[in-house]
This record gives sequence, C-alpha cells and structure tokens, in this order.
Amino acid sequence: MKNLFATLTLLVLFTTSCSSFQFPWVYRLTIQQGNIVSQEMIDKLKPGMTKSQIQFILGNPILQDSLDQDRWNYIYTLHIPGKDLVQRELVIYFEENRLSHFEGDYIPSENSKSQPDG
Repeated sequence: MKNLFATLTLLVLFTTSCSSFQFPWVYRLTIQQGNIVSQEMIDKLKPGMTKSQIQFILGNPILQDSLDQDRWNYIYTLHIPGKDLVQRELVIYFEENRLSHFEGDYIPSENSKSQPDG
C-alpha cells in the first residue's frame, strides 16, 4: 500500500512539473505586455518630430536607456496559451531631440509616404 501511494505521488509530481502537460480544466491566461502600436500610429510619425510629439502619438516608451537618451524602445508581447509568442518591437532614434528615423517590426504604409506634411 505504501509503494502504491509513493508511486502515485511521484507520478503526480512528475506530470505536474512538465510544462507540456496541461490539465484540461485549468484556465490559462492570455498575457499582454508593453506598448500596443498600430499602423495608424506609425503613419503619423514624420522625421523632425519632437520627443513630446512622439510621446503624444505612441505613449511612454517601455525602455528608455539612461545612457542613450536618443533611443526609445517600444516593445509589445502577446502570449496566448497553446500558440506561439507574438513579439513586436519599434526603436525610435533621435538626433538633437528630433525624430531621425525608426526601425523594427513596423513600416509606414504607402498612403502615409505619398501625403505631404501639413
């Protein structure tokens, strides 16, 4: 009887410690973190904009390096249980406190490139 109890205890410990094993009745949370950046926000970014203008459009950056004040990082992650992790990043670069360029997982749409600044 003690051997059966010990075996069942070990079996439960091993199965619950495996990350691939999931109990069907346990609810898994969708975890969303960081800055949500939309295509509309990206299309509003224009070279020469001030830091306050960028902050008004995109919000506060998730990472602001204290040693490099001319680079802001906007990072967004979404983890839906049973699916791949979604991660997006936008890096904003400034020269003399004005938007120089940006890079990352976002690109301006064709409509925003053809519109004159106004």
